[in-house]
Amino acid sequence: MFHDPALARAVATDPRPASAVSTGAGLAGLMGIAGWIAACRAAGMDGPYAALVDLVACALPMVGWSLLVDKVHRRPSTGIDWAKPRPWRATLDDSLLKLVGLWATWGAIALIYATGRFYWQGNFAFAMWCFTRAVPAVLALSIPYVLWLDRYLVQLRDGAWHLGAWLAGQPGAARDAIHAHLRAWGVKAFFLAFMLAIVPPGFGDVVRRDMAGRWGDPIALTAWLVAVMFTIDVAFATVGYVLTFRPLDSHIRSANPFAAAWAAALICYPPLILMSDGGPLDYHPGTADWSHWLAGHPLLLWPVGAALVVLTAIYALATVAFGPRFSNLTHRGIVTHGPYAWSRHPAYLAKNLFWWLSTLPVLSTGSWRDAARATLILAAVSGVYWWRAQTEERHLRRDPDYVAYWEWMERNGPVPRLWRWMAGRSRARRG
Repeated sequence: MFHDPALARAVATDPRPASAVSTGAGLAGLMGIAGWIAACRAAGMDGPYAALVDLVACALPMVGWSLLVDKVHRRPSTGIDWAKPRPWRATLDDSLLKLVGLWATWGAIALIYATGRFYWQGNFAFAMWCFTRAVPAVLALSIPYVLWLDRYLVQLRDGAWHLGAWLAGQPGAARDAIHAHLRAWGVKAFFLAFMLAIVPPGFGDVVRRDMAGRWGDPIALTAWLVAVMFTIDVAFATVGYVLTFRPLDSHIRSANPFAAAWAAALICYPPLILMSDGGPLDYHPGTADWSHWLAGHPLLLWPVGAALVVLTAIYALATVAFGPRFSNLTHRGIVTHGPYAWSRHPAYLAKNLFWWLSTLPVLSTGSWRDAARATLILAAVSGVYWWRAQTEERHLRRDPDYVAYWEWMERNGPVPRLWRWMAGRSRARRG
Protein backbone atom coordinates (compact mmCIF):
# COMPACT_ATOMS: atom_id res chain seq x y z
CA MET A 1 0.00 0.00 0.00
CA PHE A 2 2.91 2.33 0.76
CA HIS A 3 5.16 1.46 -2.20
CA ASP A 4 7.87 3.91 -3.15
CA PRO A 5 10.60 2.68 -5.57
CA ALA A 6 13.15 5.16 -4.21
CA LEU A 7 12.38 4.07 -0.68
CA ALA A 8 12.66 0.40 -1.67
CA ARG A 9 16.10 1.02 -3.18
CA ALA A 10 17.20 2.84 -0.05
CA VAL A 11 16.03 -0.03 2.14
CA ALA A 12 18.05 -2.49 0.07
CA THR A 13 21.30 -0.60 0.64
CA ASP A 14 20.50 1.04 3.99
CA PRO A 15 18.12 -1.29 5.89
CA ARG A 16 15.43 0.34 7.96
CA PRO A 17 15.75 -0.34 11.71
CA ALA A 18 13.57 -3.20 12.86
CA SER A 19 10.12 -2.38 14.19
CA ALA A 20 9.15 -3.46 17.70
CA VAL A 21 5.82 -4.72 16.37
CA SER A 22 5.18 -6.68 13.18
CA THR A 23 2.89 -5.74 10.32
CA GLY A 24 1.04 -9.01 10.86
CA ALA A 25 -0.11 -8.05 14.35
CA GLY A 26 -1.86 -4.93 13.12
CA LEU A 27 -3.34 -6.70 10.10
CA ALA A 28 -4.70 -9.46 12.34
CA GLY A 29 -6.53 -6.89 14.45
CA LEU A 30 -7.75 -5.08 11.35
CA MET A 31 -9.22 -8.29 9.94
CA GLY A 32 -10.95 -8.96 13.26
CA ILE A 33 -12.58 -5.52 13.20
CA ALA A 34 -13.60 -5.85 9.54
CA GLY A 35 -15.23 -9.22 10.15
CA TRP A 36 -17.15 -8.03 13.19
CA ILE A 37 -18.38 -4.82 11.54
CA ALA A 38 -19.57 -6.81 8.53
CA ALA A 39 -21.43 -9.22 10.82
CA CYS A 40 -22.98 -6.36 12.79
CA ARG A 41 -24.14 -4.54 9.66
CA ALA A 42 -25.76 -7.75 8.44
CA ALA A 43 -27.49 -8.39 11.78
CA GLY A 44 -28.21 -4.77 12.73
CA MET A 45 -26.19 -4.93 15.97
CA ASP A 46 -25.20 -1.33 16.63
CA GLY A 47 -25.39 -1.03 20.41
CA PRO A 48 -22.70 -0.51 23.09
CA TYR A 49 -22.30 -4.24 23.77
CA ALA A 50 -21.54 -4.86 20.10
CA ALA A 51 -19.05 -1.98 20.24
CA LEU A 52 -17.27 -3.64 23.18
CA VAL A 53 -17.15 -6.94 21.30
CA ASP A 54 -15.50 -5.01 18.47
CA LEU A 55 -12.62 -4.26 20.84
CA VAL A 56 -12.33 -7.98 21.63
CA ALA A 57 -12.43 -8.78 17.90
CA CYS A 58 -9.50 -6.40 17.48
CA ALA A 59 -7.52 -7.54 20.52
CA LEU A 60 -7.69 -11.33 20.36
CA PRO A 61 -6.22 -11.75 16.85
CA MET A 62 -3.38 -9.39 17.74
CA VAL A 63 -2.63 -11.22 20.96
CA GLY A 64 -2.70 -14.55 19.13
CA TRP A 65 -0.43 -13.31 16.35
CA SER A 66 1.99 -11.71 18.79
CA LEU A 67 2.35 -14.86 20.88
CA LEU A 68 2.08 -17.61 18.27
CA VAL A 69 3.77 -16.01 15.26
CA ASP A 70 5.99 -13.22 16.54
CA LYS A 71 6.65 -14.98 19.87
CA VAL A 72 7.04 -11.63 21.57
CA HIS A 73 6.99 -13.26 25.01
CA ARG A 74 10.48 -14.62 24.27
CA ARG A 75 12.07 -11.24 23.66
CA PRO A 76 14.66 -9.95 26.17
CA SER A 77 12.87 -6.58 26.12
CA THR A 78 9.99 -8.13 28.11
CA GLY A 79 12.26 -8.36 31.14
CA ILE A 80 11.13 -11.97 31.58
CA ASP A 81 13.32 -15.07 31.85
CA TRP A 82 11.03 -18.06 31.40
CA ALA A 83 13.92 -20.49 31.91
CA LYS A 84 14.65 -19.45 35.49
CA PRO A 85 11.48 -19.34 37.56
CA ARG A 86 11.87 -18.56 41.25
CA PRO A 87 9.94 -20.44 43.94
CA TRP A 88 6.76 -18.51 44.61
CA ARG A 89 7.62 -18.28 48.30
CA ALA A 90 10.82 -16.42 47.37
CA THR A 91 8.85 -13.66 45.59
CA LEU A 92 5.73 -13.58 47.76
CA ASP A 93 6.71 -10.62 49.94
CA ASP A 94 7.71 -8.51 46.96
CA SER A 95 4.54 -9.50 45.13
CA LEU A 96 2.38 -8.41 48.04
CA LEU A 97 4.07 -5.02 48.14
CA LYS A 98 3.54 -4.72 44.40
CA LEU A 99 -0.17 -5.46 44.83
CA VAL A 100 -0.34 -2.78 47.51
CA GLY A 101 1.19 -0.30 45.08
CA LEU A 102 -1.12 -1.31 42.24
CA TRP A 103 -4.29 -1.22 44.30
CA ALA A 104 -3.33 2.14 45.81
CA THR A 105 -2.78 3.50 42.29
CA TRP A 106 -6.14 2.20 41.13
CA GLY A 107 -7.80 3.63 44.24
CA ALA A 108 -6.34 7.07 43.49
CA ILE A 109 -7.57 6.85 39.89
CA ALA A 110 -11.03 5.84 41.11
CA LEU A 111 -11.07 8.86 43.44
CA ILE A 112 -10.19 11.17 40.54
CA TYR A 113 -12.95 9.65 38.42
CA ALA A 114 -15.45 9.96 41.27
CA THR A 115 -14.51 13.60 41.87
CA GLY A 116 -14.68 14.74 38.24
CA ARG A 117 -18.35 15.30 37.44
CA PHE A 118 -17.68 15.38 33.71
CA TYR A 119 -16.72 11.69 33.93
CA TRP A 120 -20.33 10.83 34.76
CA GLN A 121 -21.95 12.86 32.00
CA GLY A 122 -22.40 12.34 28.27
CA ASN A 123 -20.25 9.73 26.57
CA PHE A 124 -17.87 9.52 29.53
CA ALA A 125 -20.65 7.85 31.55
CA PHE A 126 -20.25 4.75 29.40
CA ALA A 127 -16.55 4.55 30.28
CA MET A 128 -17.42 4.77 33.98
CA TRP A 129 -20.03 2.04 33.51
CA CYS A 130 -17.33 -0.19 32.00
CA PHE A 131 -14.85 0.56 34.77
CA THR A 132 -17.26 -0.03 37.66
CA ARG A 133 -18.18 -3.44 36.27
CA ALA A 134 -14.60 -4.40 35.49
CA VAL A 135 -13.18 -3.50 38.91
CA PRO A 136 -14.06 -6.77 40.74
CA ALA A 137 -12.58 -8.91 37.98
CA VAL A 138 -9.45 -6.77 37.65
CA LEU A 139 -8.82 -6.84 41.39
CA ALA A 140 -9.30 -10.60 41.57
CA LEU A 141 -7.19 -11.39 38.50
CA SER A 142 -4.37 -9.08 39.54
CA ILE A 143 -3.49 -11.41 42.42
CA PRO A 144 -2.68 -14.59 40.46
CA TYR A 145 -1.21 -12.54 37.60
CA VAL A 146 1.31 -10.73 39.83
CA LEU A 147 2.15 -13.86 41.83
CA TRP A 148 2.72 -15.82 38.60
CA LEU A 149 4.66 -13.20 36.64
CA ASP A 150 6.95 -12.19 39.50
CA ARG A 151 8.48 -15.65 39.49
CA TYR A 152 9.92 -14.97 36.02
CA LEU A 153 10.84 -11.29 36.08
CA VAL A 154 14.50 -10.45 35.77
CA GLN A 155 14.03 -7.23 37.75
CA LEU A 156 11.34 -7.95 40.30
CA ARG A 157 11.03 -4.53 41.88
CA ASP A 158 9.23 -2.21 39.48
CA GLY A 159 7.42 1.06 40.09
CA ALA A 160 4.43 -0.63 41.72
CA TRP A 161 6.75 -2.33 44.20
CA HIS A 162 8.47 0.94 45.06
CA LEU A 163 5.11 2.63 45.67
CA GLY A 164 3.95 -0.30 47.79
CA ALA A 165 7.18 -0.27 49.78
CA TRP A 166 6.85 3.48 50.39
CA LEU A 167 3.24 3.10 51.55
CA ALA A 168 4.20 0.20 53.82
CA GLY A 169 7.17 2.06 55.28
CA GLN A 170 9.62 -0.46 53.90
CA PRO A 171 13.20 0.53 53.02
CA GLY A 172 14.42 0.75 49.44
CA ALA A 173 11.60 2.79 47.88
CA ALA A 174 12.95 5.01 45.08
CA ARG A 175 11.21 8.29 44.33
CA ASP A 176 12.09 8.26 40.60
CA ALA A 177 10.59 4.78 40.17
CA ILE A 178 7.39 5.86 41.93
CA HIS A 179 7.09 8.96 39.73
CA ALA A 180 7.61 6.87 36.57
CA HIS A 181 4.94 4.41 37.74
CA LEU A 182 2.43 7.18 38.43
CA ARG A 183 3.10 8.86 35.09
CA ALA A 184 2.45 5.60 33.23
CA TRP A 185 -0.83 5.00 35.04
CA GLY A 186 -1.76 8.65 34.64
CA VAL A 187 -1.55 8.21 30.87
CA LYS A 188 -3.75 5.11 30.99
CA ALA A 189 -6.30 6.71 33.31
CA PHE A 190 -6.71 9.85 31.23
CA PHE A 191 -6.77 8.36 27.74
CA LEU A 192 -8.54 5.04 28.34
CA ALA A 193 -11.58 6.81 29.77
CA PHE A 194 -11.75 9.08 26.73
CA MET A 195 -11.26 6.25 24.23
CA LEU A 196 -13.93 4.05 25.81
CA ALA A 197 -16.30 7.01 25.82
CA ILE A 198 -16.14 7.44 22.05
CA VAL A 199 -16.17 3.77 21.06
CA PRO A 200 -19.98 3.21 20.94
CA PRO A 201 -21.02 6.39 19.04
CA GLY A 202 -18.55 5.86 16.19
CA PHE A 203 -19.15 2.14 15.96
CA GLY A 204 -22.93 2.55 15.99
CA ASP A 205 -22.78 5.19 13.25
CA VAL A 206 -20.73 2.92 10.97
CA VAL A 207 -23.01 -0.08 11.51
CA ARG A 208 -26.39 1.62 11.19
CA ARG A 209 -25.64 4.06 8.35
CA ASP A 210 -27.59 2.98 5.27
CA MET A 211 -25.47 3.29 2.14
CA ALA A 212 -27.99 1.72 -0.23
CA GLY A 213 -28.19 3.84 -3.36
CA ARG A 214 -25.58 6.28 -2.05
CA TRP A 215 -22.40 4.71 -3.39
CA GLY A 216 -22.49 7.19 -6.25
CA ASP A 217 -22.71 10.16 -3.90
CA PRO A 218 -19.16 11.42 -3.23
CA ILE A 219 -20.19 13.31 -0.09
CA ALA A 220 -22.07 10.41 1.52
CA LEU A 221 -19.45 7.86 0.52
CA THR A 222 -16.61 10.01 1.84
CA ALA A 223 -18.41 10.61 5.14
CA TRP A 224 -19.04 6.88 5.68
CA LEU A 225 -15.51 5.80 4.75
CA VAL A 226 -14.03 8.48 7.01
CA ALA A 227 -16.28 7.22 9.83
CA VAL A 228 -15.03 3.67 9.21
CA MET A 229 -11.41 4.82 9.42
CA PHE A 230 -12.00 6.67 12.67
CA THR A 231 -13.79 3.62 14.13
CA ILE A 232 -10.74 1.50 13.32
CA ASP A 233 -8.43 4.10 14.84
CA VAL A 234 -10.45 4.33 18.07
CA ALA A 235 -10.68 0.54 18.43
CA PHE A 236 -6.91 0.05 18.07
CA ALA A 237 -6.16 2.96 20.39
CA THR A 238 -8.53 1.67 23.08
CA VAL A 239 -7.10 -1.83 22.87
CA GLY A 240 -3.60 -0.38 23.04
CA TYR A 241 -4.28 1.32 26.37
CA VAL A 242 -5.59 -1.96 27.80
CA LEU A 243 -2.91 -4.38 26.58
CA THR A 244 0.07 -3.04 28.51
CA PHE A 245 1.48 -6.44 29.52
CA ARG A 246 5.07 -7.63 29.75
CA PRO A 247 4.34 -11.09 28.28
CA LEU A 248 3.15 -9.27 25.14
CA ASP A 249 6.25 -7.04 25.21
CA SER A 250 3.74 -4.18 25.04
CA HIS A 251 4.39 -2.80 28.52
CA ILE A 252 5.19 0.87 29.03
CA ARG A 253 8.95 1.33 28.98
CA SER A 254 8.60 4.92 30.09
CA ALA A 255 6.03 7.70 30.17
CA ASN A 256 7.06 11.11 28.92
CA PRO A 257 8.71 12.96 31.82
CA PHE A 258 8.44 16.46 30.33
CA ALA A 259 5.68 18.83 31.46
CA ALA A 260 5.58 20.46 28.01
CA ALA A 261 4.72 17.11 26.43
CA TRP A 262 1.81 16.60 28.80
CA ALA A 263 0.54 20.12 28.21
CA ALA A 264 0.73 19.77 24.43
CA ALA A 265 -1.12 16.44 24.48
CA LEU A 266 -3.79 17.08 27.10
CA ILE A 267 -5.08 20.29 25.49
CA CYS A 268 -6.06 18.17 22.48
CA TYR A 269 -8.46 15.92 24.45
CA PRO A 270 -11.52 16.36 26.69
CA PRO A 271 -12.04 17.65 29.28
CA LEU A 272 -9.06 19.99 28.76
CA ILE A 273 -9.44 20.34 24.99
CA LEU A 274 -8.95 23.84 23.55
CA MET A 275 -10.32 22.97 20.09
CA SER A 276 -13.90 22.22 21.22
CA ASP A 277 -16.87 24.35 20.21
CA GLY A 278 -16.40 27.79 21.68
CA GLY A 279 -12.87 27.01 22.84
CA PRO A 280 -9.93 29.35 22.25
CA LEU A 281 -8.71 27.19 19.34
CA ASP A 282 -12.13 26.61 17.76
CA TYR A 283 -11.60 27.56 14.12
CA HIS A 284 -15.09 26.60 12.89
CA PRO A 285 -17.13 29.83 13.34
CA GLY A 286 -17.64 31.44 9.95
CA THR A 287 -16.51 28.34 8.04
CA ALA A 288 -18.22 25.56 6.09
CA ASP A 289 -16.82 22.21 5.03
CA TRP A 290 -15.64 21.09 1.61
CA SER A 291 -19.04 19.73 0.57
CA HIS A 292 -20.55 23.21 0.92
CA TRP A 293 -17.97 24.96 -1.22
CA LEU A 294 -17.79 22.26 -3.90
CA ALA A 295 -21.52 21.46 -4.08
CA GLY A 296 -22.66 21.04 -7.67
CA HIS A 297 -19.12 20.36 -8.92
CA PRO A 298 -18.77 16.55 -9.07
CA LEU A 299 -15.47 16.78 -10.93
CA LEU A 300 -14.05 18.41 -7.80
CA LEU A 301 -16.10 16.54 -5.19
CA TRP A 302 -14.76 13.11 -6.17
CA PRO A 303 -11.02 13.88 -6.05
CA VAL A 304 -11.30 15.97 -2.89
CA GLY A 305 -13.41 13.27 -1.23
CA ALA A 306 -10.87 10.65 -2.28
CA ALA A 307 -8.04 12.75 -0.85
CA LEU A 308 -9.87 13.06 2.48
CA VAL A 309 -10.41 9.30 2.61
CA VAL A 310 -6.73 8.65 1.84
CA LEU A 311 -5.62 11.08 4.55
CA THR A 312 -7.95 9.43 7.07
CA ALA A 313 -6.69 6.00 6.00
CA ILE A 314 -3.09 7.10 6.63
CA TYR A 315 -4.14 8.41 10.04
CA ALA A 316 -5.87 5.12 10.91
CA LEU A 317 -3.06 2.96 9.53
CA ALA A 318 -0.59 4.90 11.64
CA THR A 319 -2.52 3.59 14.66
CA VAL A 320 -2.89 0.09 13.19
CA ALA A 321 0.90 -0.04 12.74
CA PHE A 322 1.27 0.01 16.54
CA GLY A 323 -0.69 -3.23 16.85
CA PRO A 324 -1.39 -3.69 20.58
CA ARG A 325 1.07 -0.94 21.60
CA PHE A 326 -0.64 2.34 20.78
CA SER A 327 -0.47 4.99 23.50
CA ASN A 328 0.07 8.71 23.79
CA LEU A 329 2.91 10.06 25.91
CA THR A 330 4.67 6.71 26.31
CA HIS A 331 7.51 4.64 24.91
CA ARG A 332 6.42 1.05 24.26
CA GLY A 333 8.86 0.09 21.54
CA ILE A 334 9.86 1.89 18.34
CA VAL A 335 7.56 1.49 15.31
CA THR A 336 9.33 1.85 11.96
CA HIS A 337 7.05 0.18 9.38
CA GLY A 338 3.92 1.18 7.46
CA PRO A 339 3.33 4.96 7.44
CA TYR A 340 6.29 5.34 9.81
CA ALA A 341 8.61 4.38 6.95
CA TRP A 342 7.47 7.61 5.26
CA SER A 343 7.21 10.05 8.16
CA ARG A 344 8.09 10.07 11.84
CA HIS A 345 4.66 11.59 12.56
CA PRO A 346 2.29 10.35 9.84
CA ALA A 347 -0.83 10.60 12.02
CA TYR A 348 -0.26 14.25 12.91
CA LEU A 349 0.62 15.13 9.32
CA ALA A 350 -2.42 13.36 7.85
CA LYS A 351 -4.79 14.72 10.51
CA ASN A 352 -3.74 18.33 9.93
CA LEU A 353 -3.85 18.06 6.15
CA PHE A 354 -7.36 16.59 6.51
CA TRP A 355 -8.49 19.58 8.60
CA TRP A 356 -7.07 22.12 6.14
CA LEU A 357 -8.59 20.38 3.11
CA SER A 358 -11.98 19.62 4.65
CA THR A 359 -12.43 23.07 6.23
CA LEU A 360 -10.83 25.37 3.63
CA PRO A 361 -10.54 28.13 6.26
CA VAL A 362 -9.54 30.82 3.75
CA LEU A 363 -13.14 30.66 2.52
CA SER A 364 -15.82 32.03 4.82
CA THR A 365 -19.59 32.08 5.08
CA GLY A 366 -19.18 35.34 6.99
CA SER A 367 -16.68 38.11 6.44
CA TRP A 368 -13.04 38.23 5.42
CA ARG A 369 -12.25 38.69 9.11
CA ASP A 370 -13.85 35.33 9.86
CA ALA A 371 -11.72 33.73 7.16
CA ALA A 372 -8.57 35.34 8.55
CA ARG A 373 -9.40 34.24 12.10
CA ALA A 374 -10.17 30.67 11.01
CA THR A 375 -6.95 30.45 9.03
CA LEU A 376 -4.81 31.79 11.86
CA ILE A 377 -6.48 29.61 14.50
CA LEU A 378 -6.16 26.47 12.38
CA ALA A 379 -2.50 27.37 11.88
CA ALA A 380 -2.21 27.56 15.67
CA VAL A 381 -3.82 24.10 15.96
CA SER A 382 -1.26 22.73 13.52
CA GLY A 383 1.39 24.43 15.63
CA VAL A 384 0.15 22.52 18.67
CA TYR A 385 0.67 19.24 16.82
CA TRP A 386 4.15 20.33 15.77
CA TRP A 387 4.78 21.05 19.46
CA ARG A 388 3.52 17.58 20.36
CA ALA A 389 5.82 16.00 17.81
CA GLN A 390 8.84 17.85 19.17
CA THR A 391 8.12 16.90 22.78
CA GLU A 392 7.55 13.27 21.83
CA GLU A 393 10.87 13.13 19.99
CA ARG A 394 12.62 14.71 22.96
CA HIS A 395 11.39 11.77 25.06
CA LEU A 396 11.99 9.00 22.51
CA ARG A 397 15.47 10.19 21.56
CA ARG A 398 16.64 8.95 24.94
CA ASP A 399 16.40 5.47 23.37
CA PRO A 400 19.24 4.57 20.96
CA ASP A 401 16.75 2.56 18.89
CA TYR A 402 14.75 5.71 18.19
CA VAL A 403 17.91 7.67 17.40
CA ALA A 404 18.82 5.03 14.81
CA TYR A 405 15.31 5.24 13.33
CA TRP A 406 15.40 9.07 13.35
CA GLU A 407 18.73 9.10 11.53
CA TRP A 408 17.51 6.51 9.00
CA MET A 409 14.44 8.63 8.30
CA GLU A 410 16.59 11.70 7.78
CA ARG A 411 18.56 9.79 5.14
CA ASN A 412 15.70 7.90 3.47
CA GLY A 413 12.25 9.02 4.64
CA PRO A 414 10.18 10.53 1.81
CA VAL A 415 8.62 13.24 3.98
CA PRO A 416 11.91 14.44 5.57
CA ARG A 417 13.49 14.43 2.10
CA LEU A 418 10.58 16.48 0.76
CA TRP A 419 10.97 19.03 3.58
CA ARG A 420 14.69 19.33 2.86
CA TRP A 421 14.04 19.81 -0.83
CA MET A 422 11.42 22.50 -0.15
CA ALA A 423 13.74 24.23 2.33
CA GLY A 424 16.55 24.14 -0.23
CA ARG A 425 14.33 25.66 -2.92
CA SER A 426 13.24 28.38 -0.50
CA ARG A 427 16.84 29.22 0.39
CA ALA A 428 17.76 29.26 -3.28
CA ARG A 429 14.98 31.74 -4.06
CA ARG A 430 16.04 34.00 -1.23
CA GLY A 431 19.66 33.74 -2.40
